[in-house]
Amino acid sequence: MAMTRDEIFDEVQEVLVDALGLDDDEVTPEATLMGDLGAESIDFLDIVFRLEKAFGIKIPREELFPAESLMSNPEYVSNGKLTDKGLAELKDKMPHTDLSDFENDPDVNKIADLFTVDSIVNFVELKQKAA
Repeated sequence: MAMTRDEIFDEVQEVLVDALGLDDDEVTPEATLMGDLGAESIDFLDIVFRLEKAFGIKIPREELFPAESLMSNPEYVSNGKLTDKGLAELKDKMPHTDLSDFENDPDVNKIADLFTVDSIVNFVELKQKAA
């Protein structure tokens, strides 16, 4: 049986609390993984592993956190901003993330802010619907 959005959030919250050594009240839907919760890129591997275990799903790392592959492609990045092609690729790879604000200023330094607790909940929700 598919979990409700609240149940998914509770499980994601528990994963992040355990992986990052946080308190429950720090893990809010709008919290960014790096900026607000202090995650580092190495933590992403642990988070993905814990999410896979918690939800019984397989998550290729680049599927949940695709920014690294985008950043290394000169077709996608120019003068510190995502190109139109890069933005289209990001939208394609991150349907679970609201990119509306980012589209106004697609500065690559702001990509980390796209990885929020809510985007992980959306991702898991989409994975469960597809299963």
